[in-house]
Amino acid sequence: MIACRLAPNLIAMAAKLSSDADGPPEADRFGDAPHPRTASRLVAHAEAEAELLRACASGKLPQAILIGGAPGVGKATLAWRLARFLLVHRDPDDAAAAADLSTPQDHPAVRQAIALSHPDLFLLRRGWNEKDKRHWMDIRVDDVRRMIHMFQQSGSGYRVGVVDSADDLNASSANALLKLIEEPPPRSLVMILAHRPGRVLPTIRSRCRKIMLKPLAAAEIGAVIESLGAPFVKAYASQAATVRADDTLHAALRRLSGSSEFDLRMRRLLEELPRLDWRAIQAAADHVSLRDNADDYRALLDAVGDWLGGRVRALAPHASAPSLAPYAEVWEKAGEAARRTEALNLDKRPFVLSLFADLADAERRSGA
Repeated sequence: MIACRLAPNLIAMAAKLSSDADGPPEADRFGDAPHPRTASRLVAHAEAEAELLRACASGKLPQAILIGGAPGVGKATLAWRLARFLLVHRDPDDAAAAADLSTPQDHPAVRQAIALSHPDLFLLRRGWNEKDKRHWMDIRVDDVRRMIHMFQQSGSGYRVGVVDSADDLNASSANALLKLIEEPPPRSLVMILAHRPGRVLPTIRSRCRKIMLKPLAAAEIGAVIESLGAPFVKAYASQAATVRADDTLHAALRRLSGSSEFDLRMRRLLEELPRLDWRAIQAAADHVSLRDNADDYRALLDAVGDWLGGRVRALAPHASAPSLAPYAEVWEKAGEAARRTEALNLDKRPFVLSLFADLADAERRSGA
């Protein structure tokens, strides 16, 4: 999760690394929030951290870990916390003496990890398409091969790869990653983050230790937001009551941001399902089809994801599997249609109209 207190020097470094002037935007970074690799403290998930620390201390750390949970729940922060720990504690005896996975913020390995310059560290994520000035729609197989090359180099300590996220792998890149974790080099670790772990290639899942992170409570979301600095602290101080019990961190941050009006409109449309306000939906489709409104298009997709996740969480304790199936079906269909729309640069309006029709149908079919 994005996490708590950041040292001023790390905040400055993160801002520099993430600014458009110094490079393209980062595909695994949410808006203007600091990147999870800069986080010096984890909010919640103490049990998961303790499990990983015991594995380090006992010398029984697996060579592949699948960390699952909703976007913004803390998967990346936990993964980067462990990555920095392994890069700092090169001697296994040092790990056994540690009380937690924290590392000194001024340690050279920590600075290198933040700068993505450590020779034994690789971040696998969607790359930047310089020609089109946007991110590729998926993680390409050539990027996986570059990570494999890093793992094949000799080193005195752990080599660590962070895959953020498995949801972005295509068939070729997933199979290439599978080959790495089937025959990993000694003292290597691949951490695979997954928003929908059930969709990860079964042969990959079977070779990973699985750590599933629970949703954050409203108070925990507040603790994270208050750690992010301006303008998040100021916004949260005045709008803390708007954070709902069923929010994800990303939903709360969007609500607090200056560009939340469109997001709120989308959420009202979703809350009215299965009733469809076609005039408002058509207006939204026209709006996100414009090139300058890419951020609002992403907000629409995120709002749909949050709504689907919230419906499943709300119904799961007292619903049968068949009643939840429509939500899973529309989630899968929407994800595939969104990838195809962006990859082929198609008009977004038909996609948005079809998406709301499918969501309404799923709500009716569930019997909720």
